Amino acid sequence: MNNMCGIVGVTGTKNSLSILINGLKRLEYRGYDSAGVYVNDNNGHDYLVKRPGRISNLEAALTDDVHGVSGIGHTRWATHGEPSEANAHPQYSSDKRFYLVHNGVIENYAQLKTNYLSGVHFASQTDTEVIVQLVDKFVVDGHLTTKEALLKVLKLISPDSSYAFVLMDKEQPDTLFVAKNKSPLLVGVADGYNMVGSDATSMLKQTNEFLELDDHELVIVKPDSIEIEDFDGNQKHRDTFTVDMDPNAADKGAYPYYMLKEIDEQPAVMRKIVQKYFDENGQPKIDEDLLKSMAAADHLYIVGAGTSYHAGLIGARIFEKLVGVPTSVHISSEFAYEQPLLSKKPFFIFLSQSGETADSREVLVHVNENKWPSLTITNVDKSTLSREATFTELLYAGPEIAVASTKAYTAQIAVEAVLAKALGEYMDKPAAREFDVKHQLGLVANGMQSLTDSKGIMKDLSDKYLSKTRNAFYIGRGIDWSVSLEAALKLKEISYVQAEGFASGELKHGTIALIEKGTPVIGIITQDRTAGLTRSNLEETQARGSNALTIVSRHLAQDGDNILLPDVDELLTPLLSVVPAQLLAYYTSLGKGLDVDKPRNLAKSVTVQ
Repeated sequence: MNNMCGIVGVTGTKNSLSILINGLKRLEYRGYDSAGVYVNDNNGHDYLVKRPGRISNLEAALTDDVHGVSGIGHTRWATHGEPSEANAHPQYSSDKRFYLVHNGVIENYAQLKTNYLSGVHFASQTDTEVIVQLVDKFVVDGHLTTKEALLKVLKLISPDSSYAFVLMDKEQPDTLFVAKNKSPLLVGVADGYNMVGSDATSMLKQTNEFLELDDHELVIVKPDSIEIEDFDGNQKHRDTFTVDMDPNAADKGAYPYYMLKEIDEQPAVMRKIVQKYFDENGQPKIDEDLLKSMAAADHLYIVGAGTSYHAGLIGARIFEKLVGVPTSVHISSEFAYEQPLLSKKPFFIFLSQSGETADSREVLVHVNENKWPSLTITNVDKSTLSREATFTELLYAGPEIAVASTKAYTAQIAVEAVLAKALGEYMDKPAAREFDVKHQLGLVANGMQSLTDSKGIMKDLSDKYLSKTRNAFYIGRGIDWSVSLEAALKLKEISYVQAEGFASGELKHGTIALIEKGTPVIGIITQDRTAGLTRSNLEETQARGSNALTIVSRHLAQDGDNILLPDVDELLTPLLSVVPAQLLAYYTSLGKGLDVDKPRNLAKSVTVQ
């Protein structure tokens, strides 16, 4: 099996190599552990260069003679088959005629290999090589055209497989053969040449005009034409769409790491959400059809993975409080295969930074089959989850490049709060009328600013409490517990400290056995009702030798508290309490000499299940 990550293809320009390398750099945020390019000058010369590790390793291996007017590039994140030059993409056929880049997993690759390729020598451990060798076999032995051979292979791939393919044939070097299923892929229409990429950001330097691809289509991309047909050979015609995003917004400027830049951008994101989602009279601007559809539901189901799931936990509390509709939150990879008993009139909300999360899309496909209404809240306009849901609302957070999500999490919570306010008012709920989200988000933005300006304090606390520990606990109750889960995830994913977020009242039911002398326990305390209880749970851990650190709303503060949060409405305290947790994780990772933006074994946009 194989991989995910980033694909870029281009045909029809002498700048193809630099376009491929720049496109791959734009896809670095997805996480990867090897990279490669294949270019062809359409004049009998071609070049394949692959390297494990960073794109900088690949660049260093590019000699002056490597050039082309068409080519494909890939960043791979290994799932099966170690990160190595042999396993890096592009993969190629034994006779070096065909070259293929692939995101996704071919579930029946072993069976295909056994059935069709028994005598073929394989250079890699990837499922991708099976596909490119099959195409070659059907062309050479079966006397099919490249297009016919690829179509035959696509029909042999099991339907539960995921793939985004871009294939090149040395004998038709100006042509990119493109197909996808469950994995994201777009065609970019540039000036005099054409492109293919995993997402718009990889191509924005060249174009903002794109063609959407659907599953089970075969697309032939040449410098001056794009032909789309389904697997039965029926031609498809589709209009292009434009993406309005500044390609330079993804540059990190003077910051040492994207993560720090993105933490610092959170106050501006809150202000942008206010600007985009409220009219001059302070009323939320939410599509009335969406409000009508949600108001008709008897239960809201929020679906997300990782950080988005954690944002959903906060959102559920806000929806129940302001709208009075039962709301439950589900991990997408679980929901896809273990669907709970649903209510009669469900409404689904999908949270995803990238809009490309494969696990969530698996759920959305099922939702659409049942004709249930859905909303995607995402950072990426025109992304797969955005296009396929009934409704979309955007986060307006700007590109998030660091693997550890920060501003997307706070933006998701803020947009959920605006939506809950609008829905509650639409349904004439007093709690929603009394909740001044616009004013509160202004307070949140100022509060975030004061916290991000206190970096020195956060660094000192991280040095003192977290720099030398192997494990740590975040604890809280209610909404603070939900934040504890996200805080622990941030710490473990970028500093590799074994961290757990725990409901503080649960500690005594077993977990307190893990507390020993020096174990850091970080208490989040922002809720009036439970502040005293969390404090007494914290004291129980101190009696067993823990190093206790507190993150506390100012009006609940006591002598000796470490980090004080400006006061905002209780429902929105997660927007502030998470900021110190983000900074503590950042400084812990930095102090350990790790690559903050690209933690090991992780990818940003998870495009396989």
